[in-house]
Amino acid sequence: MSGLARAIATAGGIGRLRPAPGTWASAAALPAGWGLHGLGGFPLLAAATLAAALAGLWAVARLTAGEPDPDRPEIVIDEVAGQWLALWPLSAGLWHAGAAAWLFPWPGWVGAFLAFRLFDIWKPWIIGRADRRADALGVMLDDLLAGLAAAAVVAAAAALAHGVLMS
Repeated sequence: MSGLARAIATAGGIGRLRPAPGTWASAAALPAGWGLHGLGGFPLLAAATLAAALAGLWAVARLTAGEPDPDRPEIVIDEVAGQWLALWPLSAGLWHAGAAAWLFPWPGWVGAFLAFRLFDIWKPWIIGRADRRADALGVMLDDLLAGLAAAAVVAAAAALAHGVLMS
């Protein structure tokens, strides 16, 4: 097995943490995502998310080739990419508003984490369908869809908090 594929798939070894390696990876993705946002705003976070998703797809396919269940607990790059996707509305909103690069509006970041973990564990509707695929795409896709659902919740909460409640 490729050392690079293993390093990517386990997010540098975070996937070996127990219990709940997916939660550990999502938690580690928060400060990493904040750092990416601070260094380059939304464009850098978006590029890193896409890079993690593509690298993850390659690594998972390589690491699990020929295995009946490719979604092993130590594979957590999917959680990193999904968690970063859940942060997109926060990062994009801060970047668009011209907020200080290192601003940390904690309720939104914590909400993105909780919403992502909820959708990643619950796996409603299309997220569950993606999870039932027995291939590398399914491993990555269910978490990206969970991240997208969490991003929608974050965007709706921000609209409510900054629109309706602030007027």
